[in-house]
Amino acid sequence: MLRSNAMDCGESPLPTPDLLLTDLNVATMVEGRSPYGVIEDAALAISGGRIDWIGPRAELPDSSPAEVRSMAGRWLTPALIDCHTHLVFAGNRAAEFEQRLGGASYEEIARAGGGIMSTVNATRAADDDDLLRQTASRLGALRAEGCATVEIKSGYGLNLQAELRLLEVIRKLGSQSDISIVSTFLGAHAIPAEYRGKADAYIDLVCEEMLPAVHENQLADAVDAYCESIAFSADQVARVFEKARALGLPIKLHADQLSDCGGAELAAGFSALSADHLEYTPTKGIDALATAGTVAVLLPGAFLTLGETQHPPVIELRDRNVPIAIATDCNPGTSPVTSLRTTMALATSLFRLTPEECLAGVTRNAARALGLAGDRGTLEPGKRADIAIWDIGHPQELSYWIGRNDLSELIVAGNFP
Repeated sequence: MLRSNAMDCGESPLPTPDLLLTDLNVATMVEGRSPYGVIEDAALAISGGRIDWIGPRAELPDSSPAEVRSMAGRWLTPALIDCHTHLVFAGNRAAEFEQRLGGASYEEIARAGGGIMSTVNATRAADDDDLLRQTASRLGALRAEGCATVEIKSGYGLNLQAELRLLEVIRKLGSQSDISIVSTFLGAHAIPAEYRGKADAYIDLVCEEMLPAVHENQLADAVDAYCESIAFSADQVARVFEKARALGLPIKLHADQLSDCGGAELAAGFSALSADHLEYTPTKGIDALATAGTVAVLLPGAFLTLGETQHPPVIELRDRNVPIAIATDCNPGTSPVTSLRTTMALATSLFRLTPEECLAGVTRNAARALGLAGDRGTLEPGKRADIAIWDIGHPQELSYWIGRNDLSELIVAGNFP
């Protein structure tokens, strides 16, 4: 059983829980326990929006809960966490999707003025209400499948005012939603048209104007960048990260997606929370991630959409105990995916992750990729009571079914909808 500190000290741990859930099975996802951290025929108590007690129902201490609910044998897991999205954008790139099906590469489309810049133009032209409406719809799709924490990046503004506006939209979404929104500044996403051929000058803008303004207005929880031949070099990204580190902002990186640009080593060198994509990461990059404790975030939606054939080095990541998370990478160009459950299924079929690795990748390891492992991602006392309740026979089914939503209810911070 898992008990509160009060029980460890010999005090009564459950005088009056706000809510007691009984008749349930639970996958706690606590590392090092049984597979999935399973406790069958369990009970779970919640007080003040946090888990107070969890364990076998037969060992439940005496208590006088304000409310008791039977889960009728359903399975409980930590609520899901999507740790890499680009949800705030306008328009779509379905025409480019069709071009790629006709043989054009992502890089060819980007160099011809499409790609990220086409979304930048559409997003700059949209008003705040339209951005909020479109993004809220995508966010609602994630919530409907059990997500209680979602990371959202900027990066479709690429000038000072537009980037600040996108981050303000992200913060507003957070204030309007019951689920948690983590905001990431991705000013170094692409070279805007007005800086074509002047990438270093654009990095000057990111470092000298954008980052200080983002920090001053408390609009971002982390800083990301795109290290790739069609975006920014390792040296240019390092300048962004030096500034972010000086401002006390955590770091993430789009790394080694289309080529080996030294992204994983760069991320590890800055003790990044995560390095994301990693299809072309070599052994020395994996070793660097392992040493730094940086999470590897795999994005099968982008791999599928782009028709990639270079797989991320899953076996080597496993062998070196690099924590693996997975995420939708929801964006209009390379991963038009608003289903984290589908992403889990893709990770099994495309990357050969096990169902348990997939569930850890959208709970425990996804929380770690956002710097939130001490607060959520597992079901144990003291953690925020973000809990997904499923109509399933076993948690392995969460990576098995495609297109079926098994969510019964979602508890966010101890609150039922």
